[in-house]
Amino acid sequence: MRLGLLYSGGKDSTLAALLLSEFYDVTLQTAHFGITDDWKHARSTAEATGFDFERLELDPDVAHEAVDRIREDGFPRNGIQLVHQHALETAAEREFDAVADGTRRDDRVPTVSRAQAQSLEDRHGVDYIAPLSGFGRTAVDRLVEETLDVTVGPSGQITRADYEAELRAIIAEEDGIDAIGEYFPDHEQTHVTDVR
Repeated sequence: MRLGLLYSGGKDSTLAALLLSEFYDVTLQTAHFGITDDWKHARSTAEATGFDFERLELDPDVAHEAVDRIREDGFPRNGIQLVHQHALETAAEREFDAVADGTRRDDRVPTVSRAQAQSLEDRHGVDYIAPLSGFGRTAVDRLVEETLDVTVGPSGQITRADYEAELRAIIAEEDGIDAIGEYFPDHEQTHVTDVR
């Protein structure tokens, strides 16, 4: 069975790929708007980990709508959630039996509710799978420590291919680089370099 996994090249989505590969033919799909070439970071991780890789091209209008929400809210949660829903919808329109992501039990964003998952499945005839939804951050970190080589650092400095990178780029271009700090709190990001 073919499965498309939303993939950033970070620890959560890489761990999800490893778990799902026991049961599915996994293709890593990095969603991007064509604003930056950050998707290449995920492609390099896919090559290092031995998974098939595809770019998942999203509608740039959704990126701008997400940035507008971030500005209105003063924080990124709803903007990132909008992009994640759009990415899942776009992935579900492809020829996969299932779509998945690396969301954990304790994630604040993005999340997928039970109703959203059922709606996605019903409308597209795919299974939605969140293999890490029963894992908390500590459990994920323990598994990652045993299986992956990971670079960890501040979100503005780690090479990655998540939604935030392109949304930050739009804000920097339109509002100036200092505006990023107004909307995005400091936090750590990860980039997987290899599987042990």
